[in-house]
Amino acid sequence: AAGYLMTPFLLSFLDGFAQVYPVQSPISITKSQRSARMICEIKISEAMFEGLSIHWYQQKEGRAPERILYVSEGKPVVETGFTANRYMVEKVSSQKRFILTIKDVIPDDAATYYCAYWDTHHDRNSKIITAKTFGSGTKLIISILYCVISFPPLTNPGKGHSPPANSEILKKEHENQITYVCLVEKFYPEVIRVTWTDENNEEVTDSVVKGDTWKATENEEYSIGSWLTVPVKNKDKKYYCKYEHESQDRSLPTRGIYKILRVIY
Repeated sequence: AAGYLMTPFLLSFLDGFAQVYPVQSPISITKSQRSARMICEIKISEAMFEGLSIHWYQQKEGRAPERILYVSEGKPVVETGFTANRYMVEKVSSQKRFILTIKDVIPDDAATYYCAYWDTHHDRNSKIITAKTFGSGTKLIISILYCVISFPPLTNPGKGHSPPANSEILKKEHENQITYVCLVEKFYPEVIRVTWTDENNEEVTDSVVKGDTWKATENEEYSIGSWLTVPVKNKDKKYYCKYEHESQDRSLPTRGIYKILRVIY
């Protein structure tokens, strides 16, 4: 069998057959001392997914990638140099996803994280080819707290409905860009709409990325993040994060529009 290493920077094809590349969100922004979660989705058959062993790599700027861990017989094996109890891998077979969690993140955890797996298949000549196939990577940014907006619970919430318990906005300035992240936490059901508007109340759609909804607690509560990237020259402009979610007395009401404060806490 011939072996090939497929780097995250080379999305090549083998003998005319495209590889199935893991899908990763491009960016994840997490506050220091919180847990960071990164999703790796591999769109293959259920039978193939069940037999997969996943590998996770960390690449810091200007350095070669280092493998953090791999999963063997359902358990993560953490490489020397990484603290084992800080890393956890969850396998979600129904969604064909692996989720890497890093606990109590610190600034030194800022890096790009790649998931990878060994893909074995036949080429057009029935030759067996094995390739280590990488996702495009998730850039983890450790951010400072920018703004926090909290709401008291509804006095008489409807059965089966729970409004977001907390919302907060994070800010990260890097080179010539500023990234704002709007986190909406612990709501049910999971259907929610998050948008950004400018000071003229016009919706901003350029350079906006909406993250996946994830289950935040064992009580079926969900959280979501959305981030907006703007040039540094726009740092004095006002932007607003708005979310719409089901509640007792309204159908997808506007729960709040939040001015991003220019004061760092």
